[in-house]
Amino acid sequence: MVFVFIILATRMMDIMDLMINQGISPDQFIKIILWMLPQIVLFSLPAACLMSVMLAFMRLGSDNEIIALNASGISLFQMLPSVIIFSLFTYITASLLSLYGIPWGNRAYKDYLVTITRSKTSLSIKERVFYKDIDNIVFYVNSYSTREKEMKDVFIVDKRNKQVTTTIVAESGEVIAGIKPNIINLHLKNGTSFINDRDLKNSSIMKFPTLDYQIDLGDTSSTIAARKKKPKEMFLHELRKRLKSGKVSTEEKNEIGIKLYEMFSIPLAIFILGIIGAYLGSHVKARGRSTGVIISLFVFMVYYVSLMASRYLCEMGILPPSIGVWTPVFLLLAISLFFLSRVRKNGVFGLFN
Repeated sequence: MVFVFIILATRMMDIMDLMINQGISPDQFIKIILWMLPQIVLFSLPAACLMSVMLAFMRLGSDNEIIALNASGISLFQMLPSVIIFSLFTYITASLLSLYGIPWGNRAYKDYLVTITRSKTSLSIKERVFYKDIDNIVFYVNSYSTREKEMKDVFIVDKRNKQVTTTIVAESGEVIAGIKPNIINLHLKNGTSFINDRDLKNSSIMKFPTLDYQIDLGDTSSTIAARKKKPKEMFLHELRKRLKSGKVSTEEKNEIGIKLYEMFSIPLAIFILGIIGAYLGSHVKARGRSTGVIISLFVFMVYYVSLMASRYLCEMGILPPSIGVWTPVFLLLAISLFFLSRVRKNGVFGLFN
């Protein structure tokens, strides 16, 4: 829960932006949190699994139960079945989240953004950013006051008409609420409208003190259905189908490969971290949980840095996803096998003896 809260806090700026600019309701706020949870929980599971197992064995060590078990001839291997069962449970949970939860959450969140954009009477206006989410329309605002809802230095390029292109430049403007939810009404002031044929043979210029301009957003359901899904929004069968289609660029192929292999590599890494946590926890001699927390976070950071580095190398095309994505898992597996070999060789919990 601590890890989930920390990660969720880093996403609150995006949610607050929706609350301020789009005026989402409390139930919509809860839905957004729900859609974010699968990815947040999967990200926090490696550290949570490692830390929980490690703290359990640290407690055994602080109560001298590790020494008593060792003196009774009970090795770490005889204590591993409970750890394996717990790690297997986290593996299954992570697999379900990776295969079904995250694609569902990401897709629902993106579809919802399209819905609110096309159902509200105002755009998600950002200063000095070219807004291109509406088909055949480019929208730009140099400055925007959220309090007065007033735009300054407005620039619009409208190509919805196949015969002409309309370009509008205005000193200021505001969004006016309309009757239909899929219509955006812009009230522009002190501007100029340029209308050009597609072949540039005919053109006209009109200056205006005020101009009411409507933007039809179209049907929301058809827009959502036609929206191109990103790899992080696709389920396993959709990723495979996309790869088999052969109509993907090298960049998109790498992105799909990363997502496809991470569906299986991250849950396996969580399982291995649970095994490592048992060994590390049995070696921490200091009392209290602070030492275990620090060591757990350090091991998690090593895994996380290797995961991000391999993902970056795959995105850049330096490593194929089939190798790069599995590199952090191989690293954890090598560490785990080394620890277990020390136990098998010595029959005790010694790290170097």
